[in-house]
Amino acid sequence: MTHAATDPDPLAALQKLQIPNGTITLVERNAEPTLTLSQSEMFQKVPPRTVVKIVLKPAKGSNINVEIWLPDAAHWNGRFIGLGNGGSAGSIHAGQFVHPLTRGDAVATTDMGTAPNSDIGIGNPEVWKDFGFRATHLMTTSAKQVIRAFYGKDPSYSYFYGGSTGGQQGMQEAQRYPDDYDGIFSGISAHCRTPLHAYFLWNAQIFHKCPFTPEQEKNVIAAGNEYMAAREIPDTAGKIVSDPRCDAKDIEAVIALALKKDPTLTPAHADALRKLFDGPRHAITGERIFNGIPFGSTFDIAHGNLYLFQWVFGKNKNLQEIDFGKDIDTYTATLGPYLNAENPDLSAFEKRGGKIIMALGSADSCVPYHASIDYYERVISRFGSLDTVQSFYKFYIIPGMSHGPGPGINHLPDWFKLVVDWREKGTAPDAIQGKRVIEGKTEMDFPIYPYPEKTAWDAKASAYKRINGPRGGVDPIAARFLPKAEGN
Repeated sequence: MTHAATDPDPLAALQKLQIPNGTITLVERNAEPTLTLSQSEMFQKVPPRTVVKIVLKPAKGSNINVEIWLPDAAHWNGRFIGLGNGGSAGSIHAGQFVHPLTRGDAVATTDMGTAPNSDIGIGNPEVWKDFGFRATHLMTTSAKQVIRAFYGKDPSYSYFYGGSTGGQQGMQEAQRYPDDYDGIFSGISAHCRTPLHAYFLWNAQIFHKCPFTPEQEKNVIAAGNEYMAAREIPDTAGKIVSDPRCDAKDIEAVIALALKKDPTLTPAHADALRKLFDGPRHAITGERIFNGIPFGSTFDIAHGNLYLFQWVFGKNKNLQEIDFGKDIDTYTATLGPYLNAENPDLSAFEKRGGKIIMALGSADSCVPYHASIDYYERVISRFGSLDTVQSFYKFYIIPGMSHGPGPGINHLPDWFKLVVDWREKGTAPDAIQGKRVIEGKTEMDFPIYPYPEKTAWDAKASAYKRINGPRGGVDPIAARFLPKAEGN
């Protein structure tokens, strides 16, 4: 007999539940309306919830924490939401449950098996699998099992919502486990994981040898904005770079302008900028590993995050000595098959009616736009038609946005609602409205169209208009740095 939340003992079924390769460590109903996480983080009017914690050990060396919050049956809207993590994960933040719970969702997330910190992955292939794909999938299947036991039925719809590392999680789900979710929002998505971290290392080595002062960085950013102004609409010209796609001539022109703006920039800085804007290439073959820092974006989030190299080479490896020849080959072969979400065959997800929205910022130097354009174009090639792909997968590039809202476009739409309306009502997203901050105060509406369309300005009508933008325009990552996915 299945359990419902209205049974005399609403926790009994959960306490007896057997999770494959897992142990339920907590089943607790909490009706306290105030959730205090710190002096600066407090939530009021939190609905009653049943909290379930699970530890999963699918293999020796694997330890995955999962947490699930269940609204009371009368408040449940029938949906299950899987939430993504960030960075190297390793923890679960209770605050992220509150909004979905208030909405009436059953919601779950995972630490991705990297607690207490990323060092747990050093030399541990099971952690690589967990972080790459397994923890998210097992979180999903375990949460659905808990939901079935608690409410007496499966969720009507299941959605995944995540950004950065969470974006990687969402794309792995669509590619590896297309039956897990009905809709996915993949924001600022780190789906191209091992090439992205090679980009972080490339930049870190360059900055180590040739540092830039904050003022020099500011002038380089200004040079990028100024040079690209001719390609912008009047409202954004010289302020942000809406479309930072460029070629070698553009890079040289921005460097020349930066040197003109800032006489403290040296020839060594110019050489460094040339490498930073171009991005990492293989030291022996010259093959493209990843593209470079986008014009108009900051340097400070374009390096760091080097734990993946420690996973492969150990804690004591001098990361400044890692070469982009043999070492990168070893690194790619070791982690790429588990961490990268680069399979363009989304046919199983599409056939089941799944919907994906992917969005990122044009000024994001932490997860730059290039790899997502490259991937989206490969999906189009796989399906043979842009229209076919856009029938289930929309991709937005947010002008001037960095790794999250701002500094260009703020107050973006509710991405989750867009996915839900598309999947449940058949209302496909099209033009979305952002707001652009002017001089730090005034806001103006700014339409954003799905790739490859762009926002243009009609001077006669004094209004925005949509135009067909260019397709592709980024240097594709060499196929051998995107090895075939492995593991299950």
